[in-house]
Amino acid sequence: MTSKVFSAFVFCFFTAVAFGQNTLHGTVLSRSDSSAIANCTVHVNDGKQMVTSDPQGRFTIHDLADGTYTLHLTQSDFRYRKLETTLKGDNPSIVVYLEPYDVTLEEVVVTDQSGDLGLVRMRAVENMGIYEGKKSEVILPDQLVANLATNNARQIYSRVAGLNIYENDGAGLQLSIGGRGLDPNRTANFNVKQNGYDISADALGYPESYYTPPTEGIGRIQIVRGAASLQYGTQFGGLINFVMKRPTADKRLELVARQSAGSFGFYNAFTSASGTVNKLSYYTFFQYKRGDGWRDNSHFDSYTGYANVNYQVSDKTKIGVDATLMSYLAQQPGGLTDEMFKADPRQTNRARNWFKVNWNLFALHVDHKVDETSEVNLRVFGLSASRYSLGFRPNRVATVDDNSERDLIKGVFTNWGAEARYLKRYTPAGKHAVLLVGSRFYNGFNHSNQGLGSNGSDANFNYVNPEDYITYDYRFPNRNVALFAENIFYLHEKFSVTPGIRYEYIDTKANGYYGNITRDLAGNVIDISRTEESRDNHRQFILGGIGLSYKPTGHVDVYANLSQNYRSITFNDMRVANPSSVIDPNLTDEKGYSLDLGIRSEQTTLFNYDVSLFYLNYNNRIGEVQTYDANNRVLRERTNIGQALIQGIESYVESNLLGLADPAQKDWSGVVFVNAAFIHSEYHSSDIPGVKGKEVEFVPKVNVKTGVRLGHKKLQASFQYTHLSDQYSEATNAVDGGVSGVVGIIPAYSIMDVSLSYPWKKFRIEGSVNNLANQMYFTRRATGYPGPGILPSDGRSFYVTLQVKL
Repeated sequence: MTSKVFSAFVFCFFTAVAFGQNTLHGTVLSRSDSSAIANCTVHVNDGKQMVTSDPQGRFTIHDLADGTYTLHLTQSDFRYRKLETTLKGDNPSIVVYLEPYDVTLEEVVVTDQSGDLGLVRMRAVENMGIYEGKKSEVILPDQLVANLATNNARQIYSRVAGLNIYENDGAGLQLSIGGRGLDPNRTANFNVKQNGYDISADALGYPESYYTPPTEGIGRIQIVRGAASLQYGTQFGGLINFVMKRPTADKRLELVARQSAGSFGFYNAFTSASGTVNKLSYYTFFQYKRGDGWRDNSHFDSYTGYANVNYQVSDKTKIGVDATLMSYLAQQPGGLTDEMFKADPRQTNRARNWFKVNWNLFALHVDHKVDETSEVNLRVFGLSASRYSLGFRPNRVATVDDNSERDLIKGVFTNWGAEARYLKRYTPAGKHAVLLVGSRFYNGFNHSNQGLGSNGSDANFNYVNPEDYITYDYRFPNRNVALFAENIFYLHEKFSVTPGIRYEYIDTKANGYYGNITRDLAGNVIDISRTEESRDNHRQFILGGIGLSYKPTGHVDVYANLSQNYRSITFNDMRVANPSSVIDPNLTDEKGYSLDLGIRSEQTTLFNYDVSLFYLNYNNRIGEVQTYDANNRVLRERTNIGQALIQGIESYVESNLLGLADPAQKDWSGVVFVNAAFIHSEYHSSDIPGVKGKEVEFVPKVNVKTGVRLGHKKLQASFQYTHLSDQYSEATNAVDGGVSGVVGIIPAYSIMDVSLSYPWKKFRIEGSVNNLANQMYFTRRATGYPGPGILPSDGRSFYVTLQVKL
C-alpha cells in the first residue's frame, strides 16, 4: 500500500514539473533601426543557462519552470541589457531592443565609427524620427578642422553635396544656404530647427532665419533633403536641425572657454558650463562677438546666450527646457554695381545703414518611454523676436547719400506651437516594423511696418512723424495644423519600404495698408496716399511619399525616395515695400515633388561614400524677373515663373588613404574628400516671355568642394578647395546688373582655405587662413537689405583660437 502511494506521489510530482516547463522564444533587435542583432549572448539568472542569437536575432531557451527570470544580454557592438520576464506555462515570445554603444535615447554621440572628417548619416530610426530610405547627412563640428568661431559655412558645410552658400557675412551672423535651385537667402527654403523646434521668424509666413546658433555650441547638424517634407513640414529643401551640445554626464561641472581673434578687428569669446547633479543635468553658454568687417562701415556686435536644463523624473520620463537669447547690431556698407565691384570690391558709399535683431526662443520637451517598444515625445515652443533695418537705399546703387531721411522697416514676430510624436515598434506577420505618428499646431502673429526714419547717421530706429510717414503697416496672423505618419516595413532582412503621408491645413492672412509719399523737386512732401487691404487664404491638402532601402551587404545601402513638396506664399510674397521690386497680385503657392536614388556605404573610419541622382519638379516656382516701370527704371517682379525641372548627380567620397595603406599604424592619418555636384536646370514651361528654356536661378552647373586633412598624433591640418561655376540671379538669365546691381550673373569663383588644430592637456589651439589666394568674388546680388546690389565676399583673413577645458 505504501509503495503504491509513493509511486502515485512521484508520478504526480514529475507530471507537475513536466507541465511547469516553458520554452522562451526571443528576438534581439537594434533600437536605432530595428535590425536583427546576431551573436548576442543571453544568460539566464546566474549564467548557468546561455544561448546565442542567430543571424535573424532569434534565440530559444528550453526547460524553464514557471517563475521570474533575469535575462542578461551582451553583444560587443551594443550596450549591456538586463530585464526580467515572468513565465507561467505559456511558452512566451519576447522582443528585446539593445542600444548601440554610440546611441542614447535623445542623441547620437559618435565614437570610433564616425567618419574622420566629421560627417555621418542619420540612422533608420533616431530621435523620434524615421530616416530609412532618405538622403541625409550629419555634420559633427567638434571633429572638423575649420574656422568655427566665425561660423564659416563654406568650411562647416563643405561635406554636404550640392549646397549653394551666400558668403557676404564674414562673421557668420546669419546662415544663408540653398541647394538644387533653392534661394539661399537666410536658408528660407529649409525647415530650420534647433533641438527639433522652429527658430525661423515664421515657419509659414516668413520662414527666414535671422538667428544662427554659434557652431561652438552645436553638437551636430542634421540635414535631410526634400524627403523630410512629410515629418517636418513641406519645404522643398528639407530639414536643417541644429542639435545643441548635451550636458556632460560624468561631471558636476565642466567649463570650456574659447577666445578667438582675427583680421578686421574680429574678436569672439565663447564660454560654456555643463554637468549632471543627480537627476538634474544642464548645458549653457554665452557668446560675445564683434568685428569691423572687410569693408568699411561693417562694424557689428553680437550677444548670444543659451541654456538647456533637464530633469530625469524616472527611468522612463525626462523633462527639459531650453532658452535662447540673441541680439546683434550691425552696420551695413550697402551693395555695388558691376562697375563698382570691378573698380574696388572694398569700396562703400553707405555709412548710415544699420540692422538690428533680437531673437528669443523658448521650448519645453517631454520624453516618455511607454514600454519596451513605444516612446512618446512632446515639444512646446515659442518665439518672441524683432528685426529692424534702417538706411538709404535708392534704386541706383552708385547714388551718393544725400543725408535725407532714411528708410526704416520694422518686423515683430510672436509665434508659438506644439508638436507631439508617438513611435511604436511592432511585428506584423512576424516581420519587424516601426510606426511614427505625430501632430503639429502652429500659431503665428507678425507685425511689419515701414516709414521714414531719422536723417542722422546713428542707429536710431524711431520713425519720424509716424502718424504721417508710415507708408506700410500690416499684421499677418496665420495658423497651421498638421497630422503625419510614416512606417518602416522590413519585408526582408535586407529590404524595407517606408510609406508616409501628411495632412496640412494652412490659414494665412494679411490686414493693413500700403501707401506712397510724393515729393517735389526740392524734396518737399506734396502728397501722401494710403490703400487699405485685407487678404485671407486658407487651404488644406495631403502629401504622400515612399522610401525604399536595400542593403545587399552589411556595408552598402541602396536607397530611393519620392516625396511631394509644397511651399505656401509668404507675407513678403503677398506684400512688399521695396523700391526695386513689385509683386504679382495673382501669386499662388508652389507645388512639386523631389526624387532621390542613391548608393552609400555604412559608416567606417577608413572609407565612406554617398553617390545619388536627384530630380526636382518645381511647379509654380516663385522667382523674380527683370522688368521696367513707366520711367524705364529696372525693377524685379516677384511672380510664379513657371515649371522648373532640376536634375543632377550629387556625390561625396572620403578616404583615409594612409589608414588604408597601413591599418596597423595609428600615428599618421591622411584623409582626402571630394564633394561634387553636377546639375542641369531648365524652365520647362512659363507664361513669361523669354523664360522657357532658360536656366533656373541659383543653380551652378558645377559645385565642387575637395580637400585633404593630414594628421600626426594630435596635430591636425586641413586644406580645402571650393569651386562653383557661373549662376544666374533671376529667371530671364540677365547678365549685366545695370545701375541697380540686383540682377545679372554671379561669376564662377574658386576659394582655398587652410586650418590647423592642436590639443595639449586642457588646452587647444586652432588657427585658419580663409580665402588663402585673396580672390575677389561675390555670391549674392541683394534686392534690398543689406544691399541693394552686389555684396562682395571677404578677402584673405586670419584667425586664431585658444581653448581651455576644466
